[in-house]
Amino acid sequence: MRTDSRLSRVLHVLLHMARHDGPLTSEHIARMLDTNPVVVRRTMAGLREAGYVTSGAGKHGGWSMACDLRAVTLLDIHRAVGGPHLFAIGVDKAHPDCAVEKVVNQALGDALQRAEAILIESLGTVVLADLARQFDQLCVAGGWEKAARTGSADGGK
Repeated sequence: MRTDSRLSRVLHVLLHMARHDGPLTSEHIARMLDTNPVVVRRTMAGLREAGYVTSGAGKHGGWSMACDLRAVTLLDIHRAVGGPHLFAIGVDKAHPDCAVEKVVNQALGDALQRAEAILIESLGTVVLADLARQFDQLCVAGGWEKAARTGSADGGK
């Protein structure tokens, strides 16, 4: 089963943007993510609408951070990119009159609701600044101080 890695990929981009001098073009971001610039623009549009990034056109254009990293949670980013359901597990509704299906769906539905509430709560407690700080610490520990300032600790990926 294919997983939706949009949140992870967008967080990756945002951390690079937060530590990069100047804007990043859609083409540059697309190379980092091994995707198409159109996909990047579509994904980043939700972040722009939420006020987390800005975009500029022209020779010196591209995407730039527009928010305080201390004020934006992972949950905010998840919502801004139109994040899908948090879990791929679901209930079967092929036989709604079947008593077994009703019992199974109730049990799975309750468990999924509890798990989603825990995950949402957790995503809401982590801010982008926490990730940026961890990134910076890894760069210093690994001797990549310059990379922490330029956002290129992993060769642009």
